[in-house]
Amino acid sequence: MQAEQIKATIKVVSDKEAEQAMVNVSGDWLLKTHCPRCSDLWNLIPDGSSKCLKFNFSKLGKWDTGLMVFLIGCMEYAEKKNILLDESTFPDGVCKLLELSRAVPEKESTSKSEPDGFLNNIGRNTREILEGIRHFLSFTGEVALGIGRVLTGKKIFRGVDFLTILYQCSVSALPIVGLISLLSGLTMAFVGAVQLQKFGAEIFVADLVGLAMVREMGALMAAIVMTGRTGASFAAQLGNMRVSEEIDAYKTMGIRPVDFLVVPRLLALILVMPMLCMYANLIGIIGGYLVGVLMLDMSPHQYLTQTINAMSLKDLFSGEMKSFFFGMVVAVSGCFYGINCGQSSVAVGQSVTRSVVTGITFIIVVDAIFAVVFHILGI
Repeated sequence: MQAEQIKATIKVVSDKEAEQAMVNVSGDWLLKTHCPRCSDLWNLIPDGSSKCLKFNFSKLGKWDTGLMVFLIGCMEYAEKKNILLDESTFPDGVCKLLELSRAVPEKESTSKSEPDGFLNNIGRNTREILEGIRHFLSFTGEVALGIGRVLTGKKIFRGVDFLTILYQCSVSALPIVGLISLLSGLTMAFVGAVQLQKFGAEIFVADLVGLAMVREMGALMAAIVMTGRTGASFAAQLGNMRVSEEIDAYKTMGIRPVDFLVVPRLLALILVMPMLCMYANLIGIIGGYLVGVLMLDMSPHQYLTQTINAMSLKDLFSGEMKSFFFGMVVAVSGCFYGINCGQSSVAVGQSVTRSVVTGITFIIVVDAIFAVVFHILGI
């Protein structure tokens, strides 16, 4: 049979001369019962009548969180009114719980933000850009040192990992690169044929498709496809490793994450991109061949002869040269945003998006630079 609970009560004894009040706490202070509230206590103490508040727990019975809620409310109100609250008479259990609650730091509000002034926005954006440049230069230096260690026979990544990455960047990418290149060749040939037929110069469709593919479109389309496919994959893989703290584990074991994770991916794409470019050139020319033979009634021999005569080794060399640098851009953009990813799934998604956008942007920039250089050199 449970013992009868004693009603929780508070009684205030004021000493006007000493400007203090004694609060006598009695009964069972349980959360499931009706306990006095902090406001009930302050209604018994007129404003300004007491500068010090003491508690007497000699008649306290059972207590739980209900007493803690009451005392914490009294402490907050006393602090607001500049009233000294004496905690020396608190029960030992109450003191330990208060000490534990104070040991937990208050959570900083995420709603606080810097004022959105014009100059403040410029300063914040400039700081972010400079910080990003610093991180990228540091990353580039680590990659250069990692490649140097590979060239001197001090690589630390495993050969089987490199072969796996090489397969993912080459054989696995052939279907999508081939499809995009075929459609590009078909489209260029069809659009060119519609215009050239007006002048009776359908034969030059072979020149148009062949030169466009080997000089520009083959390397460009392969690079863009690889950015969306492989570059995003690199960013997602390294980003997930950052979230799961695998990269931190490599550092703890004394393994350089850039050497073990970034360098093999960079080398794989640099080796593969020229071959993918050549493959894209061939498939694009086949697309033009289909339009020329099936739509323009050219003979297969005529179309192939016209294509071969239109191209030279310097045309082929220009496309292959671009693909080498395109592969570098794709690998660096994917790995940079992946290895510098934040510690959340949202950050992984953002790093993938940034890697694709940055990769495509810099591919166009590099292509424009090569166009200017080739024009100056007469290639």
